[in-house]
Amino acid sequence: MSKLIVSLSPHAHGTDSVERNMYGVIIALVPALLVSFFYFGIGSAVVCASSVAACVFFEWAITKYMLKKEPSITDGSAILTGLLLGMNLPSNLPVWIIIIGALVAIGIGKLTFGGLGCNPFNPALIGRCFLLVSFPVQMTSWPVAGQVTNYVDAATGATPLSIMKAAIKSGDATLLEQLPDSMALLLGNPGLNNGAGSLGEVCALALLLGLAFMLWKKIITWHIPVSILVTVFVFSGLLHISNPVYASPVAELLSGGLMLGAIFMATDYVTSPMTHKGQLIYGIAIGALTVIIRKWGAYPEGMSFAILIMNAFTPLINTYIKPKRFGEVVKEGKK
Repeated sequence: MSKLIVSLSPHAHGTDSVERNMYGVIIALVPALLVSFFYFGIGSAVVCASSVAACVFFEWAITKYMLKKEPSITDGSAILTGLLLGMNLPSNLPVWIIIIGALVAIGIGKLTFGGLGCNPFNPALIGRCFLLVSFPVQMTSWPVAGQVTNYVDAATGATPLSIMKAAIKSGDATLLEQLPDSMALLLGNPGLNNGAGSLGEVCALALLLGLAFMLWKKIITWHIPVSILVTVFVFSGLLHISNPVYASPVAELLSGGLMLGAIFMATDYVTSPMTHKGQLIYGIAIGALTVIIRKWGAYPEGMSFAILIMNAFTPLINTYIKPKRFGEVVKEGKK
């Protein structure tokens, strides 16, 4: 009798493959990358190129010389990790710090657990959170979008999320008037102060175009990103109604790394639940945790932490939310 052998996730069906899906996500990131190049100039190119190059190098070197395996850098996963890490960083971050983040992302976040398909946590977020804890000053000095003239001496400013956090701490709702308007956060606003932030925060529309592409190509399903965005909108909307010191739900959706996290990070095949019901629970929990951390946590942003927390719960969700087994016999008395 021949055995049916099922490999570790991510699983590909039909004409799909890991390479196709990885490069599909990379293509979906192109609009956001182009926008970041426009607003942050050479800084965006330096950060992204350094992150990708370092991730690919560490994937090759660790796999070949430490794990003694054949490197598989052509599958696109290391490139994607580098891009996602870069999109979560300031455009003036020193290259040596980026290299450390890439080493942590690939070496600790991915290869320590056995490589692609075995890592319980999103590698790019592991690298990003490590840098945030280790280099808090450099990681929270955000160049102002549209006002960057060079890589080293970029003018920094307050992010929309830091303005929201200041309003909550002071109880002064008038501080929210400093926020860029919703249209600027959605489309970007060349020539004007569009706020400060990481490379992937300045234009929500570019990220939504990436979401539309991935849904069209069936690289991901709608369950995780939509459940996250709806949860954040409803939760923050209730808070805004109860007290105007909390920002409007539209501003919450369009600010910070919410769109980037919901569309490109939380939907990672390996670290998210396998069933649609599990993905909805996962997304709702991420959305709720993000709002809780944003409003009452120490950091203005909570998306990265929320995703990593729910990555840890993914095996539990997969265990208790399972599809019915093919050919399973229903016990008498149960429908």
